[in-house]
Amino acid sequence: MGAVYRNGDATSSFLVAGDKMIVGTHNGNIHVIQLPDFQSLLVYQAHTASVTSLSISPYPPPSIPPALKPEAINRVVSQTTKRPSSRHSDSSPAGQRRSRELPQIPNIPSNNIFIGSSSMDGNVRVQPLVELRDVQLRNFARPVQAVALSPDFRNDRTYLSGGTAGSLILTVGAPQGRSTSSTTGTATAAAAGWLGSIGIGSNTGKDTVLHSGEGTISTIKWSLSGKYVVWLNEHGIKIMRSKLHLDSADAEDAWKRIGHIDRPQTDEWEEMAGVWKGRAEWIDDQAIGSEEEEKESDALGQLSPAVAKLSQQAQRHDKTIERLLVGWGGTIWIIHVHPGGVGVGKNAGERSIGRAEIVKILRMDCIISGISLYTQSLLLVLAYCKPDDEEEHETEDAKTHRRSGSSEPTGGIRRRHNALPPELRLIDLTSQAEVDKDSLTVSRFEGLSSNDYHLGVLPANRAASVVASRGTLEALAGIGTDMWNVAINPRSLFSSGASIRSRDSNDATSSPKAGIPGGSVRGPSRTASRTVHPNLVKPGAKIFIHSPYDCILATKRDLGDHLDWLLEHQRYQDAWELLNEHPDIMNGPSEKLSERFPSSPSQRPSTSDDFYEDTASLVDDQIRLMNSSAEKEKRRIGELWIQELVAEGNWTRAAQVAAKVINTPHQWENWIYAFAGANKFDEIVDYIPPDPMHPPIPGTVYEIVLGHYIQTDKPRFKELLDRWRTELFDVNEVTTALENQLKFRDVREDSVEDGEKGRDWRIVMESLARLHEVNGRYRDALRCYIRLQDADSAMRLIRDNHLADAVTDDVPSFIALRVPEAQLSRMSISELDEATSEAITLLVDEAQRGLIKPEVVVTQLEEKNLNTYLYFYFRGLWREYRDRPVDESVSLVDDFADLAVHIFAKYDRELLMDFLKVSTSYTFEEAVQECEQANYIPELVYLYSKTGRMKQALYLIIDRLADVSQAISFAKEQDDPDLWDDLLDYSMDKPRFIRALLEEVGTSINPITLIRRIPEGLQIPGLREGLKHIMKEHEIQYSISSGVARVLKSEVAAAQNQLRSGQKKGIKFEVVPHAPKNHADVEVKDVSIPAAKLSSPIATPLAGGTGTTTPNESLDINTLTDNHSGGKQQQPIHDHRELKPGYCARCHEQFTEWEMETLVGFACGHVYHITHLLEYLHPGEDIDPALVGTGDEDRSRGGRFVGSKVTHARLLRDRIEGGCPVCRSKREVVGGGHE
Repeated sequence: MGAVYRNGDATSSFLVAGDKMIVGTHNGNIHVIQLPDFQSLLVYQAHTASVTSLSISPYPPPSIPPALKPEAINRVVSQTTKRPSSRHSDSSPAGQRRSRELPQIPNIPSNNIFIGSSSMDGNVRVQPLVELRDVQLRNFARPVQAVALSPDFRNDRTYLSGGTAGSLILTVGAPQGRSTSSTTGTATAAAAGWLGSIGIGSNTGKDTVLHSGEGTISTIKWSLSGKYVVWLNEHGIKIMRSKLHLDSADAEDAWKRIGHIDRPQTDEWEEMAGVWKGRAEWIDDQAIGSEEEEKESDALGQLSPAVAKLSQQAQRHDKTIERLLVGWGGTIWIIHVHPGGVGVGKNAGERSIGRAEIVKILRMDCIISGISLYTQSLLLVLAYCKPDDEEEHETEDAKTHRRSGSSEPTGGIRRRHNALPPELRLIDLTSQAEVDKDSLTVSRFEGLSSNDYHLGVLPANRAASVVASRGTLEALAGIGTDMWNVAINPRSLFSSGASIRSRDSNDATSSPKAGIPGGSVRGPSRTASRTVHPNLVKPGAKIFIHSPYDCILATKRDLGDHLDWLLEHQRYQDAWELLNEHPDIMNGPSEKLSERFPSSPSQRPSTSDDFYEDTASLVDDQIRLMNSSAEKEKRRIGELWIQELVAEGNWTRAAQVAAKVINTPHQWENWIYAFAGANKFDEIVDYIPPDPMHPPIPGTVYEIVLGHYIQTDKPRFKELLDRWRTELFDVNEVTTALENQLKFRDVREDSVEDGEKGRDWRIVMESLARLHEVNGRYRDALRCYIRLQDADSAMRLIRDNHLADAVTDDVPSFIALRVPEAQLSRMSISELDEATSEAITLLVDEAQRGLIKPEVVVTQLEEKNLNTYLYFYFRGLWREYRDRPVDESVSLVDDFADLAVHIFAKYDRELLMDFLKVSTSYTFEEAVQECEQANYIPELVYLYSKTGRMKQALYLIIDRLADVSQAISFAKEQDDPDLWDDLLDYSMDKPRFIRALLEEVGTSINPITLIRRIPEGLQIPGLREGLKHIMKEHEIQYSISSGVARVLKSEVAAAQNQLRSGQKKGIKFEVVPHAPKNHADVEVKDVSIPAAKLSSPIATPLAGGTGTTTPNESLDINTLTDNHSGGKQQQPIHDHRELKPGYCARCHEQFTEWEMETLVGFACGHVYHITHLLEYLHPGEDIDPALVGTGDEDRSRGGRFVGSKVTHARLLRDRIEGGCPVCRSKREVVGGGHE
């Protein structure tokens, strides 16, 4: 792009779209640059003054197909070479010569565009890119600040323009290949325009003033759909409806304004509204949304379908609404333009052509030089930061601008030199917070203004299509794909250090022969090497920033590029740390590009060494496969990093790095050998893995290191042995090396090392003990611990491996293992208890297991008169017994009960009482003697009461303790009248005892007896209160007893009523015979009982709990008659036959399975045929057939109906209400004939 700035020229306007970047300069030149290789496609001088704005149609331009067939390419090339120059071309030889000199632009879809430009010279030029001669040049006699071609300019030849004249002019049908004037101030021009419009004169096109009178127009933009047009003047923002996509019925709505937004009404805006150039951008939701949808698809895929659908619906707005971004001065407007239609609500029936709605307004602390929507939630702003004296200078500039009519280009030549560099900012639309900001370093920024900067964004999807089209471009340029270069250099997002300067570009037009003569047109060079710019290959949107002297390309940071750069500069530490933090670099776009395109020489070569093969991974297969390339690359970079440090002689740092970057056994083995070979054990030893790896590091590596330190530094050896797990090396090898140290007396107990006697000997013995224990040689290990007098280790080994039987020969010494012999006489009981607790616990546990007999321990302790240790041992055994369930343990102390009583009486009185109460193995006389010697009265009281010597126990309480409350409690516990008499006799001459009896005796004795026995005339303090207390207690007791009696009486009555009702209730049975002879079961049937007959809601046991029998309930008659089978029942007719279960109580016939007659049973267990029962109860009366009926008419249809059942039960109840006749006769006989 060096040709753009040749001859002191500078850019004044800029536009990027599709695969084209178009730049206008202060000298009036237009540069059309082909992307992605930044090759100049066309250069022409369009104006004689600064180019103020650019516009293309259609916008965005058509994209190039990724690949064209050879025949299509040949056809395009042939059409380009054979295409006639223009229908307006000159037929003279000179004209033909100039035609041949015009460059030939390939006629492909992306080149079929029109480029519109406006200038300070008052001209508007429309230049087709393919048909170079079909140009339109129209003069408006005043500087034109903005031009906007119709999206359908190819067909309607329409564009809008405006400038310092303050008029928005619609130009339609201007002729191609001619220069015309729109100056309407002369009669000649008016006549020419009128005659041309009717077809007589030449047609110069038609200009229509759509709006005027509100100051300079700085910006005009068509919406992406072409339906709307926005323009900015000094009064504010205007939006109108265009003629595109209008129905014939709505044709009158064309070019009508639908919205106006006032600028802020401040003094600053009043002065600067005409100076600040407004920036308007219609939001392409499709271009921005495509990138956002790709990013969010993974997140939505992790949600449930319902949640994902709701999320997508929330993000999707009405596609008929077009969104507009406007940045002007320090204010940003986000505007939604709604389509027209029939109104609703209060506007029902009214027709609207559309409306504009302000969605959000943001205030900035800068002047906005460019604006775009980076993502749906991030706003990209090119900010011009105002210096401290900006307001003063801007006011002067505004006045100068008005006086000069803005005819002087703002190239930074005449401006002040205190401006600040521009900034690129990202604004979060939700929180309105600044997310990121980066200052851009541009040339000569001190003299530039906000209008000198321009921002253009190429969306991600279109940038990708531009890169994909490079094959077509190369084919059209006549070169192959061998020169495609994908070498990518690291660039940071929005970083000035990452700016790609245009004059550093490899542009063929930067040669000295590429000058731009005035009015000349120059095409692309076919000999140039077409190389895609590396930053356009990167994914994501491409941001272009233009100043008069620079073109900056900003892209997202590519970590893969940064990694390559670090490796090229041998910055292995930074490279490894970058890859460690971002392992996905190896699976990112760089790998994908390397698969699509040939590798550049700068890419990392692949290694054939299988050194880094991951033989056994602990992670999931999917994750391992995903990260395998990253892990291998990390190992390779780590190796380079270590090698670099070793080469520098920095072994300490190399060891530290090795611990961080090495993660395979083979690497560790090689590097440990490398350090050992250089005798750098101390540097690497602290970083050797202390845990096994998979696969493991060879044990020889660890043995070499341990062997080195056994010989040279035994404290370090002990430290390593404590740190490293024993699975890492051969225990026998290390054990042999240690035993040799003792065998050859390399270490001795009396040797002194560093002022410490026997230090190395203790280290060797401790290490041997540990290795013996690991190797299963527990007795050898215990022997080492004993020699070391290591009580903790010895106890642990004995307890864990049940080696206590090894110490039974000398139990006292074992108990005193932690007791210094010199201090034994000075230690207290508590200190001895703490020192011997572990040994005593071990002995108690082993006694419970049966490994160490208590007889052995007790005998040895008694022999040495160690009663204190004996107390600790007995206490441990007794507590172990008490803590366990009684049925699961046996008291081991009972075998030494009398000795235990003696020891407990001496050392622990509380434990003595517990032992006396629980144990039954001690001798009573011995226990009494011990308690009497120790004067333990409560214990003696317990012993006397246990043997029935109550009076003696009571007198001990009264005489020795003088505790009347305890005496009363003791008398209550024994509940012996004689004991109460003894207590009363003793207390009658003691007022304190009498008062205590009145207050505490309660209802244990008759209060009258107590009061009568009080001597007359005895003064008793508190007698009244005592009497009140005892009377109150008896009153309460009487009240409780009366209430209980009433409740009991009512319950007994209710139970009696229930029993009578149950005995009177009849039960219907069906016979269920069993195999044994003379036995049958009966099945309970429905017999209802009226609720009025029951005196309690509780049903009888035979009624199933509901007052009626439960259907299908089987009841064995034997159960019912167990209580009545002891003798013969008295019959009124003197039938003395015994009633048997399963037989009728009247006819004594056995029930059969095919009984046709209804059976009725009572709670007493007697069962009758219904006819026999009725005859029994009502002798001489006729039997009602309704009661005896078998219900054949119902059974033939599957059983009785509910109605017949209820009727039958009610009739039957009335007839058998008297209950079982057998039992009633029996009661009459017992009662002498009277009920």
